[in-house]
Amino acid sequence: MRTPKAMDGLAVIERSRMPFAELLGIKLIDAAPERVAATMLVRADLCTQPAVLHGGALMAFADTLGAWATVLNLREGQATTTLESKTNFLAPAPLGATLRGECTPLHRGRRTMVWQTRVIGADGGLLGIVTQTQMVLEAPVPG
Repeated sequence: MRTPKAMDGLAVIERSRMPFAELLGIKLIDAAPERVAATMLVRADLCTQPAVLHGGALMAFADTLGAWATVLNLREGQATTTLESKTNFLAPAPLGATLRGECTPLHRGRRTMVWQTRVIGADGGLLGIVTQTQMVLEAPVPG
């Protein structure tokens, strides 16, 4: 059963301020319980030498999308945290490129959710694949 917040994913995510996502410059494109998509510009302060995106920035981009996707699948009072993440780096992302991330579910369970994020370059080439497991945290029981 979808919660009211899951029915309007863009609004839910846009209302929940995520300072690190803002720092990375992530721009949300689409958000639904089955798929989250966003873009991120490769800026100089996110690069290593030579001027290509730092692997940690690519991982953080994907982790953010997986967290948002999980949030859209939670029941009232639940929260989430990343439990595990694995990244395959396939190609560099050059300075100035706009990346697109597309996150889809591999598993949406009661205790864990597993997401795969494909990070795609401006030319349409696959730059990386991130598979992450999100733990579903239950609301504390009053008393």
